[in-house]
Amino acid sequence: MTPFGRRMREMRAARGVTQKQMAAAIGVTPAYLSALERGHRGVPNYAMIQRILGYFNVIWDEADELAELARSSHPRVVVDTAGLGPRATELANRLAVGIAGLNDEQLGQLCDLLEAMLSPREGSAGSE
Repeated sequence: MTPFGRRMREMRAARGVTQKQMAAAIGVTPAYLSALERGHRGVPNYAMIQRILGYFNVIWDEADELAELARSSHPRVVVDTAGLGPRATELANRLAVGIAGLNDEQLGQLCDLLEAMLSPREGSAGSE
């Protein structure tokens, strides 16, 4: 399941809506909606994201958050390290091979570490 699929399922459950009901309302099949929730479909396109946001009447920050979850929820990721150093290729390969053996706590720790390392640092850009 992708982060987007999990969030969509949570929103449906909170409103007491079945996949069949939601699928009919947004103009897709229940099978498509099920596959999207389980992470067996790629990232939904902009129009589909807008239909989902409209269905749940989501606006502002929550809409931005849900759209970002959708964009970052591709179930089959390709990491292209061509042109990068050998450490980048090593990291990508180690992650690809070992990710299935990590538990939720370890995955959370890695995500937190990456977030801290990849987030723009305050005052780091143009502070010379």
